[in-house]
Amino acid sequence: MTYFRFLVLVCLLAGRESTCLADEPGVRHEAVSLAIRKAIPLLEKAAAGSAKERTCFTCHSQAMPVFALAEARKHGFAIDEEVFATQLEHTAVHLKRGLNGYRNGKGQGGRVLTAGYALWTLEVGDWKSDETTEAVVHYLLEFQKSEKRWHHKSSRPPSAGSDFTNTYLALRALSEFATDDQQQAVDERIKGVGKWLLATDANETEDLVFRFRSLPYVSASSDQLNSARDALVSRQQIDGGWSQKSGMSSDAYATGSVLAALLWHGVIPSDDAVERGLKYLLDAQLEDGSWHVATRAKPIQTYFETGFPHGEDQFISTSATAWSTIALTLTLPTKESETDR
Repeated sequence: MTYFRFLVLVCLLAGRESTCLADEPGVRHEAVSLAIRKAIPLLEKAAAGSAKERTCFTCHSQAMPVFALAEARKHGFAIDEEVFATQLEHTAVHLKRGLNGYRNGKGQGGRVLTAGYALWTLEVGDWKSDETTEAVVHYLLEFQKSEKRWHHKSSRPPSAGSDFTNTYLALRALSEFATDDQQQAVDERIKGVGKWLLATDANETEDLVFRFRSLPYVSASSDQLNSARDALVSRQQIDGGWSQKSGMSSDAYATGSVLAALLWHGVIPSDDAVERGLKYLLDAQLEDGSWHVATRAKPIQTYFETGFPHGEDQFISTSATAWSTIALTLTLPTKESETDR
């Protein structure tokens, strides 16, 4: 059912067709809440299924679902707390298996992408700093130290291969988990990264999203932040969505990640670009609660099922569903703000 049809149906059932548009924000709230509730069980299934099938941490099946579930819980939605806690433990155990590698500056498979997404996963789960997180920070500080950014040679678009994504993940991890003894080294590393970020243009949507998200960590000016935000908004397509790169159609991965970045950094839900993007996501959600995005990455591991739909497209579709859920959730008040009313 499309967003427009949902609005009309709710208004008709309420017997107030003539006031439907006037009351659209309230109706939209219900549409958004329904979409989130439909997505949550699928994200939990993907995370639990991946952890059951593989001992390794994955960005698409641990990190992304955890981000979405944490945000949903913050906004008052019920989640499976056992599944959530299991993903945090799964992530921590994976990092701990690589403890010596991190201490020796070698890391694990996936390098910065794995280390950064794993620490972000622990962060949103309120994981306390420990010897493992300290070792991962040490690795991020030392790895590619002579360069002005963090990068990854493999390219599995859209979520793996962007220097801006890797750099954001490292910056966030250093900011959240560095010890007092590591802080001077963090400050020194950030100085060089800032010069690169401010001097380097972003091209694809993934680049634009994570360049924008990285700028606050390097003390960018308000003008620089506004310029990066406007660059993101300018890529919005006529259907209200965003595409992964020029020449492609809009999809939920790109749209959800853009809207999440905008909303996390102060753009209000009633902003026209957000409203149009919101409508795109609500229209694009499938009846089963997922958002389907076709993969364009070459597989590097043996295919396995997590329980999430869409077959060989399930990993990017899990990420797309998580980003879309996060974006929708950020348009709603948190539990705290509801209590304060």
